[in-house]
Amino acid sequence: MELKKSEEANIDKMRMPIVMVGLLFTGSLVLASFSYTSAVENTDNIKGETQAAVINTEEEQKKEDTPPPPQTPQVEAPMPVSEEIIEEENTETEPVAQVEVIPTDIPVGEETVIAVEEEIIEFPDVEAAFPGGPAAMQKWIAENVQYPETSIDLNEQGRVYLSFVVETDGSITNIAIERGVSTDLDKEAKRLLRNMPSWAPGEAKGKKSRTRCRLPINFTLN
Repeated sequence: MELKKSEEANIDKMRMPIVMVGLLFTGSLVLASFSYTSAVENTDNIKGETQAAVINTEEEQKKEDTPPPPQTPQVEAPMPVSEEIIEEENTETEPVAQVEVIPTDIPVGEETVIAVEEEIIEFPDVEAAFPGGPAAMQKWIAENVQYPETSIDLNEQGRVYLSFVVETDGSITNIAIERGVSTDLDKEAKRLLRNMPSWAPGEAKGKKSRTRCRLPINFTLN
Protein backbone atom coordinates (compact mmCIF):
# COMPACT_ATOMS: atom_id res chain seq x y z
CA MET A 1 0.00 0.00 0.00
CA GLU A 2 1.55 3.28 -1.15
CA LEU A 3 1.67 6.26 1.10
CA LYS A 4 0.47 9.53 -0.53
CA LYS A 5 1.97 12.82 0.47
CA SER A 6 -0.47 15.40 1.69
CA GLU A 7 -0.27 18.84 -0.13
CA GLU A 8 -0.89 20.66 3.16
CA ALA A 9 2.18 18.99 4.63
CA ASN A 10 4.30 20.33 1.76
CA ILE A 11 2.91 23.85 2.12
CA ASP A 12 3.72 23.89 5.85
CA LYS A 13 7.29 23.00 5.10
CA MET A 14 7.64 25.94 2.66
CA ARG A 15 5.97 28.56 4.87
CA MET A 16 8.90 29.00 7.18
CA PRO A 17 11.50 29.79 4.49
CA ILE A 18 9.09 32.23 2.82
CA VAL A 19 8.55 34.06 6.10
CA MET A 20 12.29 34.31 6.64
CA VAL A 21 12.85 35.65 3.15
CA GLY A 22 10.11 38.26 3.73
CA LEU A 23 11.63 39.36 6.99
CA LEU A 24 15.04 39.59 5.40
CA PHE A 25 13.70 41.73 2.53
CA THR A 26 11.82 44.03 4.92
CA GLY A 27 14.92 44.49 7.08
CA SER A 28 16.97 45.31 4.03
CA LEU A 29 14.46 48.01 3.01
CA VAL A 30 14.46 49.52 6.50
CA LEU A 31 18.27 49.56 6.64
CA ALA A 32 18.50 51.09 3.18
CA SER A 33 16.07 53.88 4.16
CA PHE A 34 18.10 54.72 7.27
CA SER A 35 21.36 54.82 5.26
CA TYR A 36 19.86 57.17 2.62
CA THR A 37 18.56 59.58 5.29
CA SER A 38 21.98 59.75 6.96
CA ALA A 39 23.68 60.38 3.63
CA VAL A 40 21.26 63.23 2.81
CA GLU A 41 21.81 64.79 6.23
CA ASN A 42 25.59 64.52 5.84
CA THR A 43 25.37 66.17 2.41
CA ASP A 44 23.26 69.03 3.78
CA ASN A 45 25.69 69.54 6.64
CA ILE A 46 28.64 69.68 4.22
CA LYS A 47 26.82 72.25 2.01
CA GLY A 48 25.95 74.37 5.06
CA GLU A 49 29.53 74.32 6.27
CA THR A 50 30.77 75.26 2.78
CA GLN A 51 28.35 78.21 2.54
CA ALA A 52 29.32 79.38 6.04
CA ALA A 53 33.01 79.19 5.07
CA VAL A 54 32.33 81.25 1.91
CA ILE A 55 30.41 83.88 3.90
CA ASN A 56 33.19 84.11 6.48
CA THR A 57 35.79 84.47 3.70
CA GLU A 58 33.79 87.29 2.04
CA GLU A 59 33.43 89.10 5.37
CA GLU A 60 37.17 88.82 6.02
CA GLN A 61 37.89 90.09 2.48
CA LYS A 62 35.62 93.11 3.04
CA LYS A 63 37.35 93.81 6.32
CA GLU A 64 40.75 93.71 4.59
CA ASP A 65 39.57 95.96 1.70
CA THR A 66 38.09 98.58 4.01
CA PRO A 67 40.86 101.09 4.86
CA PRO A 68 41.32 101.81 8.51
CA PRO A 69 39.94 105.16 9.70
CA PRO A 70 42.50 108.00 9.64
CA GLN A 71 44.25 108.48 12.88
CA THR A 72 44.31 111.94 14.34
CA PRO A 73 47.92 113.01 14.84
CA GLN A 74 48.67 113.68 18.42
CA VAL A 75 51.23 116.30 19.32
CA GLU A 76 52.74 115.99 22.67
CA ALA A 77 53.42 119.39 24.15
CA PRO A 78 56.67 119.52 26.06
CA MET A 79 56.35 119.99 29.72
CA PRO A 80 57.19 123.53 30.79
CA VAL A 81 60.64 123.73 32.19
CA SER A 82 61.01 126.00 35.09
CA GLU A 83 64.25 127.87 34.87
CA GLU A 84 65.74 129.09 38.02
CA ILE A 85 67.19 132.55 37.77
CA ILE A 86 70.50 132.59 39.46
CA GLU A 87 71.56 136.02 40.52
CA GLU A 88 75.24 136.58 40.26
CA GLU A 89 77.07 139.27 42.02
CA ASN A 90 78.43 142.02 39.81
CA THR A 91 82.16 141.57 40.04
CA GLU A 92 83.02 143.87 37.13
CA THR A 93 84.86 147.03 37.92
CA GLU A 94 83.61 150.31 36.63
CA PRO A 95 85.51 151.48 33.53
CA VAL A 96 87.78 154.38 34.02
CA ALA A 97 87.15 157.23 31.59
CA GLN A 98 90.18 157.91 29.44
CA VAL A 99 90.76 161.46 28.35
CA GLU A 100 92.38 161.75 24.94
CA VAL A 101 94.67 164.73 24.61
CA ILE A 102 94.36 166.35 21.19
CA PRO A 103 97.56 168.05 20.10
CA THR A 104 97.15 171.71 19.31
CA ASP A 105 99.97 171.93 16.76
CA ILE A 106 98.03 170.15 13.93
CA PRO A 107 97.85 172.41 10.88
CA VAL A 108 94.31 173.33 9.89
CA GLY A 109 93.57 173.07 6.17
CA GLU A 110 91.74 175.66 4.16
CA GLU A 111 87.97 175.51 4.17
CA THR A 112 86.38 174.39 0.94
CA VAL A 113 83.52 176.64 -0.13
CA ILE A 114 80.93 174.94 -2.33
CA ALA A 115 79.09 177.41 -4.48
CA VAL A 116 75.39 176.69 -4.83
CA GLU A 117 74.09 177.67 -8.24
CA GLU A 118 71.15 180.00 -8.04
CA GLU A 119 67.90 179.40 -9.84
CA ILE A 120 67.50 180.88 -13.32
CA ILE A 121 64.49 183.17 -13.47
CA GLU A 122 62.50 182.95 -16.68
CA PHE A 123 60.23 185.93 -16.03
CA PRO A 124 61.99 188.43 -13.72
CA ASP A 125 60.45 191.56 -12.31
CA VAL A 126 63.11 193.65 -14.14
CA GLU A 127 64.51 192.35 -17.45
CA ALA A 128 68.24 192.26 -18.05
CA ALA A 129 69.32 194.83 -20.67
CA PHE A 130 72.21 195.79 -22.89
CA PRO A 131 73.89 198.97 -21.64
CA GLY A 132 72.31 201.84 -23.51
CA GLY A 133 69.22 199.92 -24.61
CA PRO A 134 68.22 198.13 -27.83
CA ALA A 135 69.41 200.90 -30.15
CA ALA A 136 72.90 200.82 -28.63
CA MET A 137 72.93 197.03 -28.97
CA GLN A 138 72.01 197.16 -32.69
CA LYS A 139 74.77 199.72 -33.29
CA TRP A 140 77.31 197.55 -31.45
CA ILE A 141 76.35 194.46 -33.45
CA ALA A 142 76.64 196.33 -36.76
CA GLU A 143 80.11 197.60 -35.82
CA ASN A 144 81.40 194.22 -34.57
CA VAL A 145 79.81 191.66 -36.92
CA GLN A 146 82.19 189.65 -39.14
CA TYR A 147 80.12 188.23 -41.99
CA PRO A 148 81.59 184.83 -42.90
CA GLU A 149 83.14 184.68 -46.41
CA THR A 150 81.51 181.33 -47.12
CA SER A 151 78.10 182.75 -46.22
CA ILE A 152 78.75 185.71 -48.56
CA ASP A 153 79.72 183.36 -51.40
CA LEU A 154 76.62 181.21 -50.78
CA ASN A 155 74.44 184.29 -50.27
CA GLU A 156 73.36 183.02 -46.83
CA GLN A 157 71.07 185.45 -45.03
CA GLY A 158 68.56 185.15 -42.22
CA ARG A 159 67.84 185.62 -38.54
CA VAL A 160 69.52 183.53 -35.85
CA TYR A 161 67.53 183.11 -32.60
CA LEU A 162 69.62 182.63 -29.46
CA SER A 163 68.94 182.08 -25.75
CA PHE A 164 71.39 182.90 -22.95
CA VAL A 165 71.62 183.65 -19.23
CA VAL A 166 72.64 187.02 -17.79
CA GLU A 167 74.37 186.39 -14.47
CA THR A 168 74.09 188.67 -11.44
CA ASP A 169 77.37 190.32 -12.42
CA GLY A 170 76.11 191.04 -15.97
CA SER A 171 78.18 188.37 -17.74
CA ILE A 172 76.58 186.18 -20.43
CA THR A 173 76.58 182.34 -20.08
CA ASN A 174 74.70 179.26 -21.33
CA ILE A 175 74.47 180.46 -24.94
CA ALA A 176 72.31 178.18 -27.13
CA ILE A 177 70.93 178.33 -30.68
CA GLU A 178 67.15 177.94 -30.66
CA ARG A 179 66.76 178.37 -34.42
CA GLY A 180 69.69 178.84 -36.78
CA VAL A 181 70.37 179.68 -40.41
CA SER A 182 73.65 177.95 -41.24
CA THR A 183 76.69 176.66 -39.41
CA ASP A 184 78.82 179.71 -40.16
CA LEU A 185 76.15 182.29 -39.32
CA ASP A 186 75.24 180.42 -36.10
CA LYS A 187 78.90 180.49 -34.99
CA GLU A 188 79.15 184.23 -35.73
CA ALA A 189 76.00 184.93 -33.66
CA LYS A 190 77.49 183.07 -30.69
CA ARG A 191 80.77 184.97 -31.06
CA LEU A 192 78.97 188.31 -30.96
CA LEU A 193 77.16 187.38 -27.72
CA ARG A 194 80.36 186.22 -26.01
CA ASN A 195 82.11 189.48 -26.90
CA MET A 196 79.31 191.80 -25.81
CA PRO A 197 79.91 194.16 -22.87
CA SER A 198 78.35 193.25 -19.53
CA TRP A 199 74.60 193.64 -19.36
CA ALA A 200 72.58 195.15 -16.54
CA PRO A 201 71.37 192.07 -14.60
CA GLY A 202 67.70 191.37 -14.08
CA GLU A 203 65.96 191.60 -10.73
CA ALA A 204 63.45 189.40 -8.92
CA LYS A 205 61.90 190.16 -5.54
CA GLY A 206 64.07 193.27 -5.19
CA LYS A 207 67.48 191.63 -5.75
CA LYS A 208 69.72 190.80 -8.67
CA SER A 209 68.99 187.38 -10.13
CA ARG A 210 70.12 185.09 -12.89
CA THR A 211 67.71 185.65 -15.75
CA ARG A 212 67.20 183.95 -19.08
CA CYS A 213 67.05 186.17 -22.19
CA ARG A 214 66.35 185.55 -25.90
CA LEU A 215 67.78 187.61 -28.73
CA PRO A 216 67.44 187.44 -32.55
CA ILE A 217 70.45 188.59 -34.64
CA ASN A 218 69.62 189.44 -38.24
CA PHE A 219 72.20 188.78 -41.00
CA THR A 220 71.63 190.61 -44.28
CA LEU A 221 73.84 191.32 -47.31
CA ASN A 222 73.66 194.86 -48.77
